[in-house]
This record gives sequence, C-alpha cells and structure tokens, in this order.
Amino acid sequence: MSADTERVVPVANLQEFFRDSLHGALTRAHVAVEDQTEHYVVNLLTLFARSEALYEGSPGAVRLKPLVVMLCEALEAPSENERQRALQRLGDVSLFVAGFFAPSFAARLIDIDYHIAMGGRAYGELAHAVGRGRGRVLGAVFAELSAKFQPMVDALNDISETSCRHSDRDVLRLYELWLKTGSARCYSLLDRLGVCPTRERGGIAREH
Repeated sequence: MSADTERVVPVANLQEFFRDSLHGALTRAHVAVEDQTEHYVVNLLTLFARSEALYEGSPGAVRLKPLVVMLCEALEAPSENERQRALQRLGDVSLFVAGFFAPSFAARLIDIDYHIAMGGRAYGELAHAVGRGRGRVLGAVFAELSAKFQPMVDALNDISETSCRHSDRDVLRLYELWLKTGSARCYSLLDRLGVCPTRERGGIAREH
C-alpha cells in the first residue's frame, strides 16, 4: 500500500462532512428526501462515528446485539416509550450497518437484505407510533426512511466505498447484492465495471 493510499484526510467538522457526503451521494443516485430526513441521517452518522454509541457492553467486550434480539426487546417493552426507543435503535443500527459494513456480509449467514427488511419494518412501525400530534414531523421522517430504506443504504454504501477499487470477488458480491436487493447503485457499479447483470441463471458477463 502506498503512502498516498494510507494518508488520512483530516476532517474539521464531522457533521458537516457527513452532510456534504450524504447530500452528494443522494444527488448522484437521483434520490430525493425531505430536509428533515437528511438531517436525521446526518445526525445518526455523526453519532455512530463514536464506537461507544454504536456498540454495547463493557470495554474490551463490546458487541452489537443481534437484530432479532432488538426486535424482541421492542415487542416485549414494558412501556410505549421504551418500545419506541427500541424500534428506533433497531432501525438506526440496521441502516448504519447495512450502509457501511456491506462487504463484511460476504462471510456471514445473515445477509444485508435481512438488515434492510428489519430496519425498514422498525422505521415503519415507529412512523405509525409517533405520527400523531407533535410527533408528526418525526413520524414523517421514519415513514420516509422506511419507504426509502434501500436507496438510503445505497447512498451510505456510496460514501463508504467512494475510493474503493473492486476486485473480481467484489464484482461477484455486487452481483449477489443486486440479485438480493435490486439495488440501483449495485447495478450502476456493475455497469461501470463492464458487467452486464441479468436475473437468469449464470447471467453475468464482462464486456470486452
């Protein structure tokens, strides 16, 4: 690895960095979201940039709870407020992990489409729960995140992989992701890499 690729670019304001990066990724993907929704995701990225906000447990034993455990905690919550907090945590973690850790799913039994389904469901239920009275604005944010969960994951993938070079293994993984999720971003990347994806068996070929 060269010195150039190892160089870390300092960021003076993390929130501003994520705001500019997310806006650019959504623009490139031709995805329109409300300002409140974009602001929510920027705050989420800024929060989870600190590992102690994303992971749980004591120092040296940090971990992420399985999504099904988070869902059970939401369903079994003793109060409505605790249920809503658990659903929000489930949606937030699902979005962040699917958006920034997509390559790591290659070696896991639980795949990215599972995170997309769980996160979208959590935000959808949360939208109904808070979408009344003073919670209408936040309810609209959760409703939009539920409806556009996949495009938002694509935008976060774009941020995390902006300078990534794709190997043949990465190309196959992009194809698998496209088959599973129908991601427009994966299709576009495959096309740019000279790959013509189809949904037929063996339907992947490089252009020469």
